[in-house]
Amino acid sequence: MSRRRTAALASVLDQAASSATNILVLVLAARLSTAAGFGAFSMIYVTFSVLLGLNMAYVGQSLVLERGERLGTECRSAVAFTGAAAAAVGLVLAAAGSWWAGPAGWAFAALGLVLPLALVQDGLRYCFSALRTPHRALAADALRLVCVVAALAVQPTGASPARLVLVWGLSALPALALGLWLLRPYVRGARASLRPYVRRGHLGRRFAVEFAVGNGSSQLAVLGLGLFATPLAVGALRGASTLFGPLNVLFNSANSFGPPFLGRLGGKRATVRATAGLGAALAGVAVVWAGVLYALPARYGRLLLGDTWQVAAALLPATGAQYAVMALGTCALLTLRVLAPKATLSLQVVFSGVSVALLLAGYAAFGAAGAAWGLAAGSALKATAAWCRVGRTPDGAAVAA
Repeated sequence: MSRRRTAALASVLDQAASSATNILVLVLAARLSTAAGFGAFSMIYVTFSVLLGLNMAYVGQSLVLERGERLGTECRSAVAFTGAAAAAVGLVLAAAGSWWAGPAGWAFAALGLVLPLALVQDGLRYCFSALRTPHRALAADALRLVCVVAALAVQPTGASPARLVLVWGLSALPALALGLWLLRPYVRGARASLRPYVRRGHLGRRFAVEFAVGNGSSQLAVLGLGLFATPLAVGALRGASTLFGPLNVLFNSANSFGPPFLGRLGGKRATVRATAGLGAALAGVAVVWAGVLYALPARYGRLLLGDTWQVAAALLPATGAQYAVMALGTCALLTLRVLAPKATLSLQVVFSGVSVALLLAGYAAFGAAGAAWGLAAGSALKATAAWCRVGRTPDGAAVAA
C-alpha cells in the first residue's frame, strides 16, 4: 500500500474514532442518567460541540492550509492559542455555572474546568493533519476513545451531570499527553506566537463565520431550548440525533475526501452526476437506518439510551427525514465547493437562519416533535436551494472561482 493510501486510511480511521467517541459518550451518559439528567448533560455537550466547531474553524482549518518550513512554529502556536482561549472561556463557564447553581449550573462549571484539556486534545489532530502524519492523530484519538469509554462505564447509575462532565473531560489526559509527546519532534526549538490569531485578516475568521451561520446556529438554537424552555427537549433531540451518528461519519468523509476526487472528474456534468448519485445513496442509507431504529423493540432501545429512549424514539421519523435531506444538501454544497466555492456562504447564512426559525416555531407549536420536524423542513429547504444554485452554475465556474 502506498504512503498516500496509508495516510488516507489513517485519516478515515481517525475520523471514525472521533465520531465513535462522541456517539459512545452520549450513549453511556444516557444509560447512566435519568431523562432529566441526560437533558442537562446534553446542554453541556451541545455547548462543547459549538466551542469545538469554532476552534476547528478558527484554528484548525487555517492550520491545515499551512505548508513549508514554518510548520513547527505554526503547530506550536495553534496549540498555545487553543489552550489560552479555552482557559479564558473555561473561566467564564465556571463562574457562570457556579452563579447559576443547580444540576445544569454545576455541569457548566465542570465543563469550564475541563474545557482546555478537551479542546487542546482534539485540536492536536489538525497539527498532525498539517504535518501529514495522520497515523499519530489516530493513535491519540484511539486512546481517547478507550479511556473515555472505560471511565464512563464504571460510573454509577444516576450519576450527576457534573460528575459525568468531569469524568469525560479528565479522561482526555492520557490522549493529550500522548498527542503532545508525538508532536514534540516537530515543534522542538519552535517558538509559539499568538499574534497571527488575533491580528486583522486572519483566515480563520471567515471559517468561523461559516461555522457560526451553519452548524453553530442550529446548535445554539437547541441550547436555547434548554436554557429558556426545558432541558428535556434538548435531551430528546440529542438522543435521537446520536442514533444517527454513523451517518455523520459518512457525511464528514464525503466533505473531506470529495473535493480532490471531484476536481479530477473535469466538467460540471460529471461532477453533478457523481454528487447526485452519492447524495441519493446516502439519503437511502438514512431512510433504511431510520426504519431499523423505528422498528427496534423498546427494551433494546432502553439498552442504548436508558430513560431517554422513550422521548427520543418519538422523534425518529422526523430525525430520519432530516438526515435524508441533509444527505442531499451535503452533496449539493460539496458540488458548489468544487464548481463555485464563493456561493456556499450566502446559502449557509440564509437557510441556517430559516432552520433556526422553523425549529423554534415548531417547538412553540408542537413541542420537541415540532422542533425536530422544523429542523427537517429547514434542511429540506437548504438542500433544494443548494441544488437550484448548482443548476444555475455555468460549466467551468470552478476555474473562475
